This record gives sequence, C-alpha cells and structure tokens, in this order.
Amino acid sequence: MTFTLIAINIVAFFLEQHDPNLFIGLFALWPPSPAVAAVAADEPIFHVWQLLSYSALHANPTHLLFNMFGLYVFGREVEHTIGYVRVAALYVASVVSGALVQIAVSLASTHSYPTIGASAGVFGLLVSYAMLFPHRRVVLLFPPIPMPAWVFATGYALFELFLGASGEEVDVAHFAHIGGMLGAIALMVYWSRSRRHSWLD
Repeated sequence: MTFTLIAINIVAFFLEQHDPNLFIGLFALWPPSPAVAAVAADEPIFHVWQLLSYSALHANPTHLLFNMFGLYVFGREVEHTIGYVRVAALYVASVVSGALVQIAVSLASTHSYPTIGASAGVFGLLVSYAMLFPHRRVVLLFPPIPMPAWVFATGYALFELFLGASGEEVDVAHFAHIGGMLGAIALMVYWSRSRRHSWLD
C-alpha cells in the first residue's frame, strides 16, 4: 500500500503538469465560501472531494520528493506492523482530518488560499510510527541528529504548532500537518482499545 500511495502521488503530479490551473481549481482544498452565490462562475470553490484529492497535488518536484521520502520511510515500517488495509485507513484519516483542521483555521483567519500536498498523510504515518516504535532512533536530515521516534514526532508537532500560530508562513499548511497527526492518533488509540488489534497490546 505504501508503494501504491507513492505511485498515485507521482502519477497525479505528472497529470497536474498538463493543466495546473485546472487541477488546482478542481482538486486543491479551497476553504468553503460563506457566500457561494456571490462567487464568480470561474472562481475556484470548495467541493467535498477536495478533502482527499488535495493530498495528491504538489507544488513542485521538491515538494513531491520530500513527501514521498517521508511516506516511504515511515509508511513501509507501519505497514509491515499493522498491514496494508490499516495503513490505507490511517493515511485517509490523516488526510481528511488535516483538511478539516485546515478549513477550520482558514475560516477563522483572514487568509484564504488553496492547500495541496500529502504532508497531512505523511505526518499521520510519522506519529503512528512513533506510537508503534517510540524508542527507535530517527535521524534528522538537517542536522543529522539521532533521537527516539517519540521525541522526533513530539518535537515536530510542537514546531508545526509554533509556525502555524506565528502566522509567518501563511503559504504552508502547518495546521493541516497537525490535523493529520491528530487523525492518526485518534485512529491508533481506537484500534489499541479493540481486542481484535493485538499488535498494540
């Protein structure tokens, strides 16, 4: 499933290059407008499928590369432990919860811009990895500092919260990242409380 998700993102990225404006307008996550009737016919608006489709679009090859690297590193380990069906469920839950949190923040602020990228799903897999392997060492790329997975995930979450609250990077969906982590945590906790999922006992 991890490689399937990577393939979907890569294919979607190349399709996006044929007509970026069309794909962004239809499939990026646009905040719902309180006055839809007043929106011009050619102006992008929110559609329910954008809660999922936004994750398959990326701004550039670097954006895609970093997300696919994270998806590969954390996704394959989580999938090996809990199976491909649950990894798919985790990814979708993270993407959708990230979208919902991002929409809520957008509606509460003065900024309104489209959200794209698989980061919410990747952050969901990151926190799932940390919950499954809390003491396994993870090494930062820049700088290369090894640390326990739970420290890495917690530090990243706090960093994203700080950046989102500061409002300095309005073009980065920091709250979608946090929402993705929250969605994954909720699903992992739900599974851990079910006796059918002995892999978390």
